[in-house]
Amino acid sequence: MNAVLELTRVGVHGRLKPFSLRINLGERVCLLGRSGAGKSTLLSLANGSLRPDQGAVHWDGTAIHRLSRQQRRAIGTLWQDLLLVDELNVARNINAGALGRHSLLWALRNLLTPLAHGDCLAVMQQVGLEPEWLETPVAQLSGGQRQRVALARLLRQQPSLVLADEPLSALDPRLSEQVLGQLLTMPGCVVSLHRPDLVRHFDRVLGLRDGHLVMDQASDDLYPEDLQWLYQDV
Repeated sequence: MNAVLELTRVGVHGRLKPFSLRINLGERVCLLGRSGAGKSTLLSLANGSLRPDQGAVHWDGTAIHRLSRQQRRAIGTLWQDLLLVDELNVARNINAGALGRHSLLWALRNLLTPLAHGDCLAVMQQVGLEPEWLETPVAQLSGGQRQRVALARLLRQQPSLVLADEPLSALDPRLSEQVLGQLLTMPGCVVSLHRPDLVRHFDRVLGLRDGHLVMDQASDDLYPEDLQWLYQDV
């Protein structure tokens, strides 16, 4: 299979011990581990927002820190705090996902008056956002609605791989199911979860324990005792 993301002997002092990892095109990967195990750090390395103290990260054969703005569009990230701009409305936040495909002038015009309403409405419909919220400041939305705006921004970005950091935290079961279902429709994803019961939805499971990558296997090969060991106290 074609590896879109390769981490080779990467490590972060005090947070992640050196490890190597390949994520293939179209894979749906679940990332498990206790709080503080290193899941967020791994995702930060994978999207280039954190440089490793050692080793290298490559996206489609290119060192990740050398990617152009347009190439970076292929990597979508859904952070736990969503990184929405509260002062901007829903349309402007969603359009932020398309910045990699447009010029700086387009970005400035979008700040003055939201562009591409039709494209925004299309992705809003996919995530269950009401059309009348298009001009609503995201600061006025509920937590679940904000989560959907962040998902719509990802859909507008059209990434090849989505990295999601605890996207189901603080969501009720119904909304969790909808958000996970939307992530699994992406071309490929690596999703950090505190829900081992959801691994059946993924092709592959990665497990982190105390900064060590200790598990990398097909979800069908995962046994309950494996998960017990992953989450037990040291």
